[in-house]
Amino acid sequence: MATEERKAREVQETEEARDSGEVEEAGQTRETAVRKEEWARHWQYPGVPGLDLLRARYVRHSFSRHSHEGFVFGAVLRGIEDVVMPQGTIKARPGTVVMINPEVPHSARAGVPEGWSYATLYPSAQVVAGIADETTSLRGTAGFAETIVEDADTARLIRAVHRAAEEGNALAADSVLRIVVARLLRRHGQSLPARAPNAAGARTAALAKSLLEERMTEPPSLEQLAHELGTGPFALLRAFRSAYGMPPHTWLTNARVRTARRLLEAGTAPGEAAAAVGFSDQPHLNRHFTRIVGVPPGAYQRERARTYKTGRGRPP
Repeated sequence: MATEERKAREVQETEEARDSGEVEEAGQTRETAVRKEEWARHWQYPGVPGLDLLRARYVRHSFSRHSHEGFVFGAVLRGIEDVVMPQGTIKARPGTVVMINPEVPHSARAGVPEGWSYATLYPSAQVVAGIADETTSLRGTAGFAETIVEDADTARLIRAVHRAAEEGNALAADSVLRIVVARLLRRHGQSLPARAPNAAGARTAALAKSLLEERMTEPPSLEQLAHELGTGPFALLRAFRSAYGMPPHTWLTNARVRTARRLLEAGTAPGEAAAAVGFSDQPHLNRHFTRIVGVPPGAYQRERARTYKTGRGRPP
């Protein structure tokens, strides 16, 4: 049993290092032919505030471990997406809906050689909470106990939100979005349990998080951070991973990308945004931003209603 646990921990640590960009994946040099098959569009539709949309086809692209401030509702159109959740890997196929609560760490990659195409909605926590208050009897914070469900009708409605937004039909996009969220809440929603922040480990993790936020551009080493908090490096790693589902360096990369998104949306140039959040240069920002958001920072900033393509691929 000890050997199995050690192997499982080593696999997790390798995955975390890969997420941070410290370990290169085999075959990371991508053939031109493969890249031409990939495209992605990440945008906001002004007619529906509080909603981000992503429609994409990925083959070799993978998402590093990250989390979102709001919810994720994804519907695979073709292929299979492997979504790595804290409880294990789920396989998202056509006809399924993936539901991820705010701040739940996850990563994703192709589940088959031909990759996957999908439509995803990212409504804010405030949007979902408002719909839950109006349409359900859930008390407290509404969310989802399941991560993936078979629900072909709702999957089609997720795609319908995209179509309506692309056509500039605010009435339809807003209406169908609310139908999607209300239906998922009625069928699969629950009141999320409140976190218990009283444990010493949770308090230590929260303090470490605050220090990393304050020193985002010049973070301390793990040993320095642990020393300031009066604990050991491995104890801090365990506490932080238990509280936030990822080690401090992975969390910091995610936080930097979130801050960079806000700066880009405010008009900051990508190179300036990279320096402002602590990345060593713009290529460093580009790599991590693309692996978390799904498109490079320049494409994210330029007319978010325009499709970003790595080649000649076209949306289905």
